[in-house]
Amino acid sequence: MRVIVTYLPTLDAALMRADAWWSALSRRERVLLSVLALLLAGVVLIFGVVKPLQAARAEAVADIRTYETLTARIRAAGTLTTARTQRRQGPPAQVVSASASGFGLAVAPQAMPGGVRVTVADASYDTLMAWLADLSATSNLRVRGLSIQRRPAAGRVSASVEFVG
Repeated sequence: MRVIVTYLPTLDAALMRADAWWSALSRRERVLLSVLALLLAGVVLIFGVVKPLQAARAEAVADIRTYETLTARIRAAGTLTTARTQRRQGPPAQVVSASASGFGLAVAPQAMPGGVRVTVADASYDTLMAWLADLSATSNLRVRGLSIQRRPAAGRVSASVEFVG
């Protein structure tokens, strides 16, 4: 690496004038100007570097939250298809039992006027919600009443669901 040093007379003259000015100041003035320079450097650092970085970070976090929310909504919406789902046919108790077996749920359906009451003794909350969504999408059955109780194991529930259809 080769370093080229050039002589700049205007810069040299300015440095000499600044040195003469600094030498002419009293000790108290030098201390005050040094403190002022430090404070000014601190203000520039805070408002020129730190605050813009914090604002950019906050904006990035907000963007991440927005995109995570959009991703969750897109996933919840499911796939976009033109094919209609096949509707389950038959008596309500049979429709409920067939759908529940597909989700690995053990259900006890009881016929009632206008629909069916189903008791689920122990199931994962996510599986129960997916089963209810499946029934809503693939049959004419609609939930009229729902009672969910938490089980001692984490994420496990028991439920009683009344369907009409």
